[in-house]
Amino acid sequence: MKSFLCFLSFGLLLTGCAKKPYYLEGALIIDKVTLIDPIDGAMENQTVIISHGKIFKIVPSETIILDQRNQILDGTGKYLMPGLWDAHVHFAYLEALAPSMFDLFLRFGVTSVRDTGGKLAFVSKYRKMSLERPTKAPRLMIAGPLLDGSPNVYDGSSPRLPPLSIKADDVAHIAENVETLLQEKVDFLKAYEMLSPEQLGKIIELADANHLKVTGHIPLSMDAVSASNAGMDSFEHLRNLEISCASNAKELRAERRELLQSGQLKQGGELRAQIHQKQQEIAIANYDDGRADSVLVVLKANDTWQIPTLALNTLFTEQYFADATYQKSYDLLPDSLATYWTARSHALKEYPITAFRSAYDAWNFMMVKKIRDAEIPIMAGTDTPIAFLTPGLSLHVELATLVKAGLTPIEALKSATVKPAAYFDLDGELGRVKSGFWADLVLLTDNPLDNIAHTKNIAAVIKQGEIYTPQPN
Repeated sequence: MKSFLCFLSFGLLLTGCAKKPYYLEGALIIDKVTLIDPIDGAMENQTVIISHGKIFKIVPSETIILDQRNQILDGTGKYLMPGLWDAHVHFAYLEALAPSMFDLFLRFGVTSVRDTGGKLAFVSKYRKMSLERPTKAPRLMIAGPLLDGSPNVYDGSSPRLPPLSIKADDVAHIAENVETLLQEKVDFLKAYEMLSPEQLGKIIELADANHLKVTGHIPLSMDAVSASNAGMDSFEHLRNLEISCASNAKELRAERRELLQSGQLKQGGELRAQIHQKQQEIAIANYDDGRADSVLVVLKANDTWQIPTLALNTLFTEQYFADATYQKSYDLLPDSLATYWTARSHALKEYPITAFRSAYDAWNFMMVKKIRDAEIPIMAGTDTPIAFLTPGLSLHVELATLVKAGLTPIEALKSATVKPAAYFDLDGELGRVKSGFWADLVLLTDNPLDNIAHTKNIAAVIKQGEIYTPQPN
């Protein structure tokens, strides 16, 4: 009898020590998942508890028993990474597509975007919609219109040149244009190619006074070194960088100044195209590795970030648009646009690839590798919806193209997660799978660190703590 009582007491002790099933009202829990954090790498068998839009807690799965009343996603065999950024998009480039872009971005795991130029009222409207519907739309950071000189490039003169920019005739006019954007509380400023050095200087002065970054194209009146030294925080597309890296850079700059002066009566897009067509091929043919290295030393010292849009830059040789699987994404577009993109994709696939295009695309790959090796920060951006770049899906193409250029998969993920977050001083709350961070997350069926193409294999997208359901086609 005594031994029976001892056994009973021991059993009651064990029962009292058993773990109580964990329950948190309103929480979303991802159980038994492998985390893919851009800083810490992979962590297996973790349970992620999400509450009030943020990651509340992450614990080893073996340490917790979940109450089945919770909303639970089974992460067994799956991988959880931060939501992605596309750091170069244009909502206003194809206004008919803009209403579909929120859904397209989210269905492909792009939870934040950086709009790099569009009519102020138009992009402000979409930013307002994003703020009002934080679980149904990507986070949207806007620059407002491109700040350009005279004649301005994107002046609405053709469908290829919609009215994305505002012209300034002098420095005083630039100050007025910037003040308009500041009143609208834009998130950064975008400088463009027809600016004078003095106009760019005023943009940077006003941006610094208001704690905003300035991105853009290297103005045609300047070179990469002078634009970086002036205070530009980032360059887009590697555009005009090739001139600075040429052995005959001094002669090309002198010619460019003459072309700018003599072309003042031309339309901005026409003048820019003339200069590029006249000089790009010569610059690539005269590429000088030593000059390139000296330019990158300056960009590194000035912390001038790069958004290469590499898939766009190399589209003639890489031909992402020719892939049948990629073209299926056109079915998600408005019918008329889907028909046009399909026809144009097939036509462009047949275009002959010139020797210059091959050389230029090879230069882009080589330059991105040099930028990476120089430890200059890179952000992933696409320029969607230009050049058949489907919003959302094209970001995955960009990541794969960056890896082809020499980035590791985790470096590519950083370029679309922690780097853009840091650019906007959000790196303490966004871009990682970490307690206290916003729950913008993508659940994958395969490990992106093994193959960057696996970022497309999406099982679920979570935006600010809620599982996103794509809109019906």
